[in-house]
Amino acid sequence: MNPPTHLTLAEAGAIVVAALAAARADGLPPVAVAVLDAAGHPVAVQREDGATPLRVDIAIGKAYAAAGMGVASRVLHQRAQDNPVFFNALAASSQGKFIPQAGAVAIRRADGTLVGAVGASGGTGAQDEAICAAGVNAAGLVAA
Repeated sequence: MNPPTHLTLAEAGAIVVAALAAARADGLPPVAVAVLDAAGHPVAVQREDGATPLRVDIAIGKAYAAAGMGVASRVLHQRAQDNPVFFNALAASSQGKFIPQAGAVAIRRADGTLVGAVGASGGTGAQDEAICAAGVNAAGLVAA
């Protein structure tokens, strides 16, 4: 049987659980993790006790950017520095949902199919990206 072409709820839940476990193992402050499908719609979102209120919105924005462009938000952050006018236009055209800041990865199947993205907020951009990648890998998918 072929794998589904979409991100399943079970996969999104597994990503969140593993990402939060990675955050605890790394001793990060309380975080939020958001998993979106390839169209940018939330599939699973969790905010740890003590995470500040904007953490969810930031995690969603990072994941939205990664899903929309199909690459890690770290890559988008660099591209935004090189082409700020274009990235300001992307943020405006997405009603502010597009946040090109390190801390999210695209989610792909083994065959390369983009099925979504996961973003986190609470640590540094590199820490957030690392827990996202850990969650994706634990779910048997590919972090890109």
